[in-house]
Amino acid sequence: MDKKLKRFFVKSVVVLLIIHLGYFLYGYVKFKGLEQVSIYTEFYRFKFYDDVSISHFFISGLFLFVFLVILLWKHSRQGYSFINLFKTGAALLLVSFLTFTFFISYSLGMNAKLRHDLPEKDLNKDKTLLNVLRPFLYNFTSYSSEKLFNPEHILYPKPYPVIGQKDSIRYATYHEEYYSIQHTYYSIDTLKVLTSDKKKISTGAKFFSDFLQMDPEEFNKRIISEKVIKDSTEIIYKGQEIQPEYDDRVCIFLENNNLFSPASDLTVSEQQYHNAVERYNLLYRYKQDSLLHRFQKLNMVLKKYNIETQIIPEDLTKDVFYYRDHKKEILNGIRNTFERNDLAKKLKAVDHLFYHPNYLHPSIRMIFAAVVVSVWLVLFLFYLIWNFKNKKKPAAPKKNEAAQLFGQPHFAVLPYVISIRTARNDG
Repeated sequence: MDKKLKRFFVKSVVVLLIIHLGYFLYGYVKFKGLEQVSIYTEFYRFKFYDDVSISHFFISGLFLFVFLVILLWKHSRQGYSFINLFKTGAALLLVSFLTFTFFISYSLGMNAKLRHDLPEKDLNKDKTLLNVLRPFLYNFTSYSSEKLFNPEHILYPKPYPVIGQKDSIRYATYHEEYYSIQHTYYSIDTLKVLTSDKKKISTGAKFFSDFLQMDPEEFNKRIISEKVIKDSTEIIYKGQEIQPEYDDRVCIFLENNNLFSPASDLTVSEQQYHNAVERYNLLYRYKQDSLLHRFQKLNMVLKKYNIETQIIPEDLTKDVFYYRDHKKEILNGIRNTFERNDLAKKLKAVDHLFYHPNYLHPSIRMIFAAVVVSVWLVLFLFYLIWNFKNKKKPAAPKKNEAAQLFGQPHFAVLPYVISIRTARNDG
């Protein structure tokens, strides 16, 4: 591959990159904004009927036509060595790929605008706020769900979290169908001992009985798991009995640790714990103004994501503290109405666009690959055939034969021609 051909390929790639930049800027400008994002929103896929597809078709076709004409007209006398053919084929494949990926640059422009409107740091802040306030935002019917609200979900304060145990209590021995379910909750404690000393627990050593405050038989029943670590054993067991229903430090809003949408900066378990601590502080340590301020920020977030809401922060704050202090009342009067499903869909769509963008949609990947490879083969075959035909033709004689013979410019050969003519006349 000579320098002229290399220079031609470089210029072609530069032209393609300029076109890519144009599509990137078009995608950046055309993105409608965060409020328009829905569950159906996705980055562009070739649709064959809109402005991006139509312009893509004509620009790609025009470029390939001009590129092929110039390639065959000016750069078709090249050597047939394997290295030259490989370099030329690779360059043509790159040109073919860049020619059919303008729509990907358009999608990259849309993504850039999305990240400009909503930086990832702000997205994580919004998610953290929503996750902290999640237990205050359920539909009132959800508060009676044991699956959603359960003392086993309390992560803070100590001695929580707890583990539950269900026992069936029969009212009469001759009526088996008459029974009730009794829930007992125990703290989850950890005991580390030397593996050699573990036998003392089962033999009823007084030290362990006093320390555990239970007899060895009861302790063995409460063991949840055992793990041997080198020369010691870690035992996780059910510790002291806890009665959440009589605990003034907890309420139903602490009995849920679900997330609206996990933030990307921490693991799910870390987020759940941090949210539980912050929620506890808002309910029992901070002034009511702190929770009111959070609900005001919540309304701003819902407005930013174009979610319809009827939440009045002052009213919702009063409701939360009322039900905190009246644990036995059913939460059918909490004023927290907003479009929950729309918010869940919006967060799911934003997460998809942020972390799982389909710049090349699965439905067109095979078509795209087939088009790129086909065009590359056509270009390469045209180049080989044209190059072969031109190498078989004899080179056209140059106009200045004297310059060709002597390898010098016309003005340098002129004195020789004059001297030859003078000698012929003298003869």
